[in-house]
Amino acid sequence: MKAKVLLSLVLLCGSLAAPVARAGDAAAPAAPTAPAACELPSYLLNSESQLPKVAEAVKAGKPLEILVIGSRSTTIPASESSSYPARMEAILKEKLPPSEAVHVSVEIQSKKTAEEAASTFVKLMEAKTPTLVVWQTGTVDAIRSIDPDEFRSAVTDGVIALQKAGADVVLMNLQYSPRTETMISAQPFLDNMRVVAQEHDIPLFDRFTIMRQWNDQGQFDLFSPSRGPELAKQVHDCLGRALAQFVIDAAHLGPAQQQN
Repeated sequence: MKAKVLLSLVLLCGSLAAPVARAGDAAAPAAPTAPAACELPSYLLNSESQLPKVAEAVKAGKPLEILVIGSRSTTIPASESSSYPARMEAILKEKLPPSEAVHVSVEIQSKKTAEEAASTFVKLMEAKTPTLVVWQTGTVDAIRSIDPDEFRSAVTDGVIALQKAGADVVLMNLQYSPRTETMISAQPFLDNMRVVAQEHDIPLFDRFTIMRQWNDQGQFDLFSPSRGPELAKQVHDCLGRALAQFVIDAAHLGPAQQQN
């Protein structure tokens, strides 16, 4: 059963899947307005927690270095500029002043649990000095049926390591797939990530609920694999747009820090 779940998620990641190099090196220009399919209720993009280091960097005119740590669902094979990290970079460049340098890089932690990924963070943060880390986690732990308490402890350790290294942190939870929701128990992992985010006062980007919203409202059919790469590009574009806006809002960047 777990092998079937993993295969299904791998296929989904392949169809909804930014290489380790800079995500935006070949990013295409962003459209001036978001497609209708990207629409979301405002509460899904709001966070009571803040990103002070992002705000400080932008207000001081310093480069905004963002590191996305994730699994293969961070990628779209052979389409780097269409992945959500690249799209996030493009949208941030569009919305922030032209003088603001924005760089998004990606660290793939393929098939690693939260504990396995967190164990690499000290060295990773020594090698990179990001202003913001977006940590995408939970899927591998859910597939492997890791004890939810152990998962929460691992996520806590990872967040502490990232914060000690001087970065703002955004947690991103599992991706939603109607094809696998009956095969894995996602809720304990979703709940524990929310608890860690609340305990450490950091924003949680609720990718799971966002993707489920798009699926339930008919913006995207995430059950059918028939559209393959085209569907992946559309979903990643919307995720990148949503994540960029989420970061801007959590950093409380007002009109003075954004382009008109």
